[in-house]
Amino acid sequence: MSDLEIRHEGGVAYLTLTRPDKRNALSLSLQQDLADALWDADERTDIHCAVLRGAGKDFCAGYDLADRPARDAGRRGASSIDDDIWQLERQQRLRMTIFDMHKPVIAAIHGRCLAGGTDLAFLADMVIAADDAVIAFPPARDLGSLPNQMWLYNCGPQWAKRLLLTGDSITGKDAAAINLVLKSVPADELDAEVRHLAGRLTLIDPDLLTTQKRIVNLGLELMGARTLQRLACENDARGHRARAADTFRTNAREKGLKAAFAERDGKFGDSRVDPSDPEHSRR
Repeated sequence: MSDLEIRHEGGVAYLTLTRPDKRNALSLSLQQDLADALWDADERTDIHCAVLRGAGKDFCAGYDLADRPARDAGRRGASSIDDDIWQLERQQRLRMTIFDMHKPVIAAIHGRCLAGGTDLAFLADMVIAADDAVIAFPPARDLGSLPNQMWLYNCGPQWAKRLLLTGDSITGKDAAAINLVLKSVPADELDAEVRHLAGRLTLIDPDLLTTQKRIVNLGLELMGARTLQRLACENDARGHRARAADTFRTNAREKGLKAAFAERDGKFGDSRVDPSDPEHSRR
């Protein structure tokens, strides 16, 4: 049974991650189903754009760390750094469908958008967030780097570094203030806002939507965005070899993932970054 709900309505493909019990964590099979659904929407002549969203309380809390498909003899595992890069690139190719497909994709972020959730959302052409959404890449604290790097192109180098060097979080409202997302709205207005934007796109010939998306994305490619995505996988594999990553894996194995996360994040306290107020004044 798929963990992706697909609904075509009024020229829009609504694709909803449906693993609320797992906070919509990304398994390999879910990423494959999403890529297939996006390419299908891209091929259909009655679809103008796609909307990506999550069911339940969160958009997506990251990759499913418990998802470890069985490795057949004679097939790659993840023991060497090249195996690690290969596995990361396989999943990245699925996510890059969002960037590579011709038709625009809108990501609607609510609740938590963490780690792999940000890898997914920031490949979208436009991101609209709930004001109280929580956006962060906490694995930067001890597990590795992000295997897709679009933060740089959205919010610039200084804010990308501020958030990624610490794994600290930012609300949807503040993410809009630094251009990490297009805009934010009250949580109860998120669906209506996204539907309105998608509806505007349905007024345009899909072939013309393609020309606008592709010229902007080609501009990003000229700025190195496509190459940087490939390098992001290699960089993440390097991060997986850090001593802190060994400690996290040991804690996860011996104490469980929940305890490992608590031990990692507890010392950071309130990790929310506020672009407009002094952080040192918060307890």
